[in-house]
Amino acid sequence: MSLPTSLMLMGAPGSPYTRKMLAVLRYRHIPYRLLLSNSPQLTTLPQAKVPLLPTFYLPGPDGEIAAVTDSTPLIRRFEAAFTGRSVIPANPVLAFLNDLIEDYADEWLTKAMFHYRWHYADDISKGAKILPCWRGFSVPDEVLAERGKFISERQIGRLRYVGSNPTTAQVIEASYVRFLGAMEDHLRLHPYLLGTRPSAADFAIYGQLSQLAEFDPTPMALTLKIAPRVTAWVGMLEDQSGIDPDDNGWFDPEDPPPTLSAILIEIGRVYPPVMLANAQAVLNKSVEVVAEVEGRPWRQQPFPYQAKCLGWLRESHSRLSGPDRDKADAVLSGTGCEVMFQ
Repeated sequence: MSLPTSLMLMGAPGSPYTRKMLAVLRYRHIPYRLLLSNSPQLTTLPQAKVPLLPTFYLPGPDGEIAAVTDSTPLIRRFEAAFTGRSVIPANPVLAFLNDLIEDYADEWLTKAMFHYRWHYADDISKGAKILPCWRGFSVPDEVLAERGKFISERQIGRLRYVGSNPTTAQVIEASYVRFLGAMEDHLRLHPYLLGTRPSAADFAIYGQLSQLAEFDPTPMALTLKIAPRVTAWVGMLEDQSGIDPDDNGWFDPEDPPPTLSAILIEIGRVYPPVMLANAQAVLNKSVEVVAEVEGRPWRQQPFPYQAKCLGWLRESHSRLSGPDRDKADAVLSGTGCEVMFQ
């Protein structure tokens, strides 16, 4: 089913996945209409089975408009529907690395985003004041305050889903600091993760950093202190519509720069042990994920969706031809990421 020439979606500024997708649409020159969550038009549109942001309204197999969420498959769907300015490298090895880094951003870096926003008092206070305003601020003060109280209490209660708790807090924060250092080092030499043009992985990381580096007080100050280039990069990634990508603007997958390897090493330190333990917990129908990350305990509620993500990454790896798989494995060797594909 072909897509409309102008896409319609519902989203919010405080949603990292909304920001990810808007940046992709701008860069790819795909026209869109953004509906905020208080738009009257939403009453005439279908509801998503799981209400997540952003929600796109696209024709289904029967031609009827359906509410569609999940940024990663949407990006691939739009790659097939709209030509030019691709965010997926043509080289299969780089495309696989893009998948891996995008998933890390969507499923691990978001732990830092959620943790900082709903763990620290200043961040909770700002979130409770601003997030309800994005659903409509022309209301009495007491209504706005009540909405803020509802949102903060609900989101704090959801920390268990992303794995933020007293046991894991130090692991999450230490990982974010190391990631900032690795990303700052990379940006010192290269404008994007995989070359001189942006990829889906860049926009996925941008989405999380749009909150961590530009909204929530605690990580915003931390990001500026540790990684000023990262702070500047986030502001630039929001609108890449004026960039003219070079067809040859991707790294050679057989000779990735050391700074990219350092980012993969950071991913390998934290992401595989939690992803593997979560998948095992989901398979065993366990009530708790138990793992060790950087010598520290990790405990959280199982997350079935992330078990699916691991399966999709493994499918991406298995689709590589024998020679390309060898090249991908050579890039991952020694990073810690390789254990997810053994």
